[in-house]
Amino acid sequence: MSNIRFEALKTAWAHQPQQVASLQRGSVIFSQNVFTRDKMKEYIASNIVEELFDLMDNEKTLSRDIANSVAIGMKKWAMEQGATHYTHWFQPLTGGTAEKHDAFFDFDEKGAPMEKFSGSVLYQQEPDASSFPNGGIRNTFEARGYSAWDPSSPAFVIGDRLCIPTIFVAYTGEALDYKTPLLRSITAVGKAATAVANYFDKNVKRVYTYLGTEQEFFLVDEALYNARPDLMMTGRTLMGHYASKSQQLDDHYLGTIPERVLAFMTELEQEALKLGIPVKTRHNEVAPNQFELAPIYEEANLGSDHNQLLMSLMEQVAHHHQFRVLFHEKPFGGVNGSGKHCNWSLGTNTGVNLVAPGKNPYQNLQFVTFLVNVLKAVHRHNGLLKATIASATNAHRLGGHEAPPAIISVFLGAQINEALNQIENADVDKGIIINAKKEMKLGVGNIPEILLDNTDRNRTSPFAFTGNRFEFRAVGSSANCGAAVLALNAAVAEQLNIFREEVDALIANGEAKERALFTVIKRCLKECRAIRFDGNGYSQEWQQEAKARGLDTETSVPLMIDQYLKKESVQMFGSTGVLNLAELQARCEVKWENYSLKLQIESRVFGDLVINHVLPAAKRYQAMLLEKVAHLKQVFDAEEAKVLNEQDCLLIRRIEGHASAIIAGVDKMTSLRMTANHIENQRERALAFHDTIVPIMEDIRKHVDELEMWVDDQLWTLPKYRELLFVH
Repeated sequence: MSNIRFEALKTAWAHQPQQVASLQRGSVIFSQNVFTRDKMKEYIASNIVEELFDLMDNEKTLSRDIANSVAIGMKKWAMEQGATHYTHWFQPLTGGTAEKHDAFFDFDEKGAPMEKFSGSVLYQQEPDASSFPNGGIRNTFEARGYSAWDPSSPAFVIGDRLCIPTIFVAYTGEALDYKTPLLRSITAVGKAATAVANYFDKNVKRVYTYLGTEQEFFLVDEALYNARPDLMMTGRTLMGHYASKSQQLDDHYLGTIPERVLAFMTELEQEALKLGIPVKTRHNEVAPNQFELAPIYEEANLGSDHNQLLMSLMEQVAHHHQFRVLFHEKPFGGVNGSGKHCNWSLGTNTGVNLVAPGKNPYQNLQFVTFLVNVLKAVHRHNGLLKATIASATNAHRLGGHEAPPAIISVFLGAQINEALNQIENADVDKGIIINAKKEMKLGVGNIPEILLDNTDRNRTSPFAFTGNRFEFRAVGSSANCGAAVLALNAAVAEQLNIFREEVDALIANGEAKERALFTVIKRCLKECRAIRFDGNGYSQEWQQEAKARGLDTETSVPLMIDQYLKKESVQMFGSTGVLNLAELQARCEVKWENYSLKLQIESRVFGDLVINHVLPAAKRYQAMLLEKVAHLKQVFDAEEAKVLNEQDCLLIRRIEGHASAIIAGVDKMTSLRMTANHIENQRERALAFHDTIVPIMEDIRKHVDELEMWVDDQLWTLPKYRELLFVH
């Protein structure tokens, strides 16, 4: 057993940077493996292409006739790329992606072999809906569910398969995935934002949601990963004494990328660009062996798809370089965890970023209008937004002394805050001045032209305004970002609809448009003041203040999930058409079940590691010490032997104390887990795991980590933090 760790280290040290062949410029290979609009024009009849583009641009329904014509061209293109199979690529509530591969190969009416791919297959397929988490929407004996092509996300080829991005819905129409409600939310916020944008520009016909995801991750050598069953089974280290050196010196952050890692990133970028993923930035993150890859912003649905695809691609490419990618939010105790910062904004078809300051007072009134509505939406649904990112894995990261805290607040910066304060305190009659030429002036301090936030950044803010976008920093690195983005979209859509109704009511009563806007903005600013916070989100004072402000301060993940079923949440999702009550209830059930299952697996793996690795190593070392004590007693007289054995005897007792505590803890953990497993109600079961299993696992870990420090290094079978974090 003692050779496992050292054999893994020997293998890891032997791994060398892989040569990445045939490097090409990004502009040359971008979307090479994607069925883009240009390729559609080449492979599909011109009249059909025009209809297809019209339905893609205007969110119309795909007809079977168009689907048949598209299928012919798509198959021809895909086969030319080497594809032999096709699959509907969808995003069930597992958090990952799913595929079922079918061959183009078939037989014609005469039994002759042929390559077949019809419009009906493109249009719709029937995967097994009962096999995926569904929260009770589908019974286990009712398998039918449908996946249908999402034309707004282009098909692509990976290896030998044509991948068709699809939605995934139940036989009865309820969403069983992240994409379906995300698309609904994009439509909802787009319509609501367009109506409000028309106050300022009647030429605005559509508003788009934009998303850029900063994907953080750890890399671990494959040999070391395989020698850690907890990493293999749970994605994180359930035990491990802190390394003497970790991130204290900040020497890893933005430092030179290790050569072997750079080779991995180079190949990853090449493959990502071929799939149309616009990767832009790569760098070392704060913790050792932690890195980040970020794309250029894109339309939100495509950005969400690309993030899921990128995560899958990372895992595939990592194998080529003898790495394993860790997406867990907190794979190592004592060092920074990983997030997926979701940078979100709204933009018009006329090219205007609605959450960016303008060049004149009128443009800034538009900016303030959308800024304040986002603030109001986040304030109204701050608990819900936290629920969207709550999970068993992200719980290890939220609330700790690393970004972000487990309280949703918004950072704006001193300049924007001051401008909003002036608006809030201004007299309406003096706040808006319109001269004879219909030019408008703000009778308060104007927001100057800025492109980026010119105040200091606040890394403790979970939802920060960064100059021309909002950065939702609380999203976990392993999560499907669609869950958070769809809730944000829906919340903003609801608020914009409310805002428009209030403004229109004032206009109908004879109020000038600008004064009506200013009046409602002032009221919204006062109502949502509590969400604005630029201070230290880690401080105890803020936790107390946030509670006093009425913000959600819950730290229990199972209780956070309750926010989905609050009256305000149900009304918001329902009014925007994003999720109905049945779909919300199902998502809660899935989240509670997933929480329990992850902790169930972790506790089982933990018990196995303790029994089969930790305790045998400790007892073996203890036996060696006992043998030494016995030998010294044989060589020296009793008094001298007592003196010589003093430290060893103390160590023997220390080991025994930790070992006894571990055995008692594992027994208790096992008993509590069995009790929790028999609870039928998913919410109550999740609460039982949270309230009973989590604390005892933390207690056991303290004793295990102490043993790791005291037991002979040669006897410890599991790779240690200094090896996992620094061997690359």
